[in-house]
Amino acid sequence: MKITIFNGSPHGEKGNTHFMVQALAEGMQKSGAEVENIFLSQKTIAPCKGCFTCWLKTPGKCAMADDMAELLTKFSSSDILGFATPLYVDNVTGIMKNFMDRMIPILDARFEKDASGECFHKTRLSKIPKIMVISNSGFPEPVHFQVLSLLFKRIARNMQSELIAEIYRPGGALLANHPFILKPFIYGYRNLLVKAGEEIAKNLKLSPETVAALQKPIISDEQYIKGANKSFSAALSRIKDVPRP
Repeated sequence: MKITIFNGSPHGEKGNTHFMVQALAEGMQKSGAEVENIFLSQKTIAPCKGCFTCWLKTPGKCAMADDMAELLTKFSSSDILGFATPLYVDNVTGIMKNFMDRMIPILDARFEKDASGECFHKTRLSKIPKIMVISNSGFPEPVHFQVLSLLFKRIARNMQSELIAEIYRPGGALLANHPFILKPFIYGYRNLLVKAGEEIAKNLKLSPETVAALQKPIISDEQYIKGANKSFSAALSRIKDVPRP
């Protein structure tokens, strides 16, 4: 079992997204999976030009020479692909979007229709990896992930793949840099992520019990908002000449 996780956070190893990925990878490795965590921020990935060279002139090969060719090789050799991103404007980061746009060489230009009569591009891959998504948001409510959830359901459908796990963490600012008093709660959540990683690698799905546990808030919305606003106010107070309401 080979699992490749593409981390689209600009903060790399210091980010809240990596906190989640690291714990999940630990659980996956416990179940015997080979896990690779790739930081897209450390790669050179130019924006797609929409030139269609990879479809019409050199099928399956992009016209641009950067790190994307290596990443697509890892993509196609994996059993499970993890897309890990903090939530930016209800969506993936720009780094992740560039990566996703540049995935089109794996698709054939010609249209086909699925059983429901909806068009798609058939993949060139001999083995289609399953998909999981990992994300955290600075907001405390889970509703902010609804756009991301729909996006990855569509990506799985367009790749003729399966979305086997969605792990979303509201209040993600607590993860990598949390007050000492919250340490037991964060440690408990991390243990849940390890368990989730084990289940994904072993069963290709999460149990309903694990899903329910992962969705529980770490602290109340009121506590989170109060703490976040206090932190932002303290940071702003250290900056001179900033207009304040």
